[in-house]
Amino acid sequence: MFSIQSAEFLAPQIKRFVIHAPRIARKQRPGQFVIVRIYEQGERIPLTIADADPERGTITLIVQGIGKTTMLLNSLEAGDCLRDVVGPLGQPSRLIHQGTAVVIGGGVGAAIAYPTARALHQAGCRVLSILGGRTRDLVLLENELRAICTQLFVTTDDGSHGRKGLVTDPLKELIASEPKIDLVLAIGPVRMMQAVAEVTRPHGIHTVVSLNSLMVDGTGMCGGCRIITSSGAKFACVDGPEFDAHTVDFNILAQRNRAYADREAEELREFLAHPQECVRQVREECRLQRQLELATRDLEAQS
Repeated sequence: MFSIQSAEFLAPQIKRFVIHAPRIARKQRPGQFVIVRIYEQGERIPLTIADADPERGTITLIVQGIGKTTMLLNSLEAGDCLRDVVGPLGQPSRLIHQGTAVVIGGGVGAAIAYPTARALHQAGCRVLSILGGRTRDLVLLENELRAICTQLFVTTDDGSHGRKGLVTDPLKELIASEPKIDLVLAIGPVRMMQAVAEVTRPHGIHTVVSLNSLMVDGTGMCGGCRIITSSGAKFACVDGPEFDAHTVDFNILAQRNRAYADREAEELREFLAHPQECVRQVREECRLQRQLELATRDLEAQS
């Protein structure tokens, strides 16, 4: 059982959770993720670790409510708990220790990009950041990234914050004005990452993307997160989640991400019909699990 220490909405349908998970907090590295299961019969979902505090024993997860499970998770509050949090999983980000890095976060992708951007800054890199969102509300962690970046650019599709346009617009300008860019990290919607890869490809700039594909077990055994690269099939959960963007077949990745769309829509309709009943079930399971843990501790103390 993993207790929720705090929960706050950053934007509509986007919530930040601080979870008590001491072992994960001690071992996690930027770029890694966890597999979360809210209750016994719930599905497993991958969530990138946005931050961690080893001293407090907590990890931070930022969740966008899109399907049944993420919307159920966003219905929980401080004091509730999660059935399972498994991790850290995946390969840590491969950092450079000097030079210039451009970190691009689209929407909730900013939460995934932030820990790597901070690690690059701490390693001595010059970090430039581009944040994008459809609207002002979907531009996340702007203040956090501004604190560690030499420059920060903001774009929105509707022009409600920063400049109107796409994240590729300031990226093209940086490529034209910077003497040398050593790394571009792009995290966000599949088509956004693909667009970034096509901008950097002609210039030979090393470009990395984090692929939040469908994951189930997080060990590579289920095959649900298989992607195709120029060097063959890979599994996002064990070989990634970060990959060289210029090797990824984004069209196949987009197709796989839509593979369970009908089933996901059906599950969401069922949840929206009785959301409070689902939340009540989670809280009841949490209460019973707490009682079991207390009883187990009492028995161990008596033996």
